[in-house]
Amino acid sequence: MRDITSKQISLRTATGIGFVFFSQEILQLVKEDKLPKGNLLDIAKAAGLLAAKNTQHLIPHCHPVSIDGMEISFKLIEPGKNIDIEIPEVYKDNFGIAVMAEGKSIGRTGIEMEALTAVSVSALTIYDLLKPLGNKNIEISGIKLLKKTGGKSDREKYIKRNYQAAVLVCSDSTASGKRKDSSGVIIQEMLKVHNAEIVDYKIIPDDVMLIQRQIKEWVEKDIPFIFTTGGTGLSPKDYTVDAVKEILEKEAPGIVEAMRVFGNMRTPLAMMSRSVAGTIGKTLIVTLPGSSNGSKESLEAILPAVFHARSMLMGGGH
Repeated sequence: MRDITSKQISLRTATGIGFVFFSQEILQLVKEDKLPKGNLLDIAKAAGLLAAKNTQHLIPHCHPVSIDGMEISFKLIEPGKNIDIEIPEVYKDNFGIAVMAEGKSIGRTGIEMEALTAVSVSALTIYDLLKPLGNKNIEISGIKLLKKTGGKSDREKYIKRNYQAAVLVCSDSTASGKRKDSSGVIIQEMLKVHNAEIVDYKIIPDDVMLIQRQIKEWVEKDIPFIFTTGGTGLSPKDYTVDAVKEILEKEAPGIVEAMRVFGNMRTPLAMMSRSVAGTIGKTLIVTLPGSSNGSKESLEAILPAVFHARSMLMGGGH
C-alpha cells in the first residue's frame, strides 16, 4: 500500500454516480412496489452503505478510511422528465434509476473509492432485485466520480508560479565546514516542487546579528518568503528563533501550531521545537528545525497553504 504518512489530515468529500437502465414496465413495478423480491431502494441503500464500509477489504490498495458521513440517494429516470442529473447521451430515451453516493471523511486520503463502491454495489443490488423480471432488459452503466474535495486537490489553488523564496541555514558546524548541509537542500527541493523559485541560499553561523542582518537584507529586496533552518531547539547555542522573533512585526502562531501538531504525530521530540513564524513588511519568515526530518515534516505540514500569506500581506483576505 502507498505510504500516506506525509499527507495532511483534512476534510475530504466525494460524490459518485451510476445508472441502472431497464424497461418502462419494470419502472412501473418499481413505482408500485410490486417486485418479486420485495422492497428495492431501501435494500439497495443498505447494501451500498455496507459496501462503502468494506471498501478496503474489496480493493487491495485502498487504505481503511473513517467514513464520517455517507448519503446514498436514488432518482427515477423517465424520458422527458428533468431530474437535474446529466444522463449519458446514449441513454437519453431509457427508463431507469440514477444512484448517487456522497461521502465525507476527515483523514489523510480521499473517500472517492468508498463513494464509488457504494454506487456500484447499490446498482448491483438493484440489478439482483430486478433480474427475476428479465435481466436481458437491465443494464448498469455510467459509474463515475462527479466531484471530490480535500487534500491535494484543494491545496493546488495555493500554488502559483513565480513565488520567490530564500533559504537560510543557521548552523555553526555547517558554516565552518564541519557538517554538510542537508536540511537546506531538502527545503529547496520541496519548495521547487511547489513552483517556488529559490532566489538565494546562504549558510551562516547561528549568530543573532548575522541572522537578523541577512533577513533584513532579503526583506529589503521584497523576497516574499524566507525559510530558515537550524537554531530552533533548546541548546544554549540555538539563537535563530530569538533572533527572528526580535525583528518580527507580526507573529503567525497558527503556522507553528500546524508544524508542531504534524510533527508530534511522528515523534514526541517535536514538542521541543521553539519555531516561530511571522512577517516583516510583506515578507513571511518561517523558522524550521535543523534536522532533515524535522524540516521536511514541518514543510509538509504547511505547504502549499502557507503561500496564501503573500496575497494576504498584499491586502487580500482569507
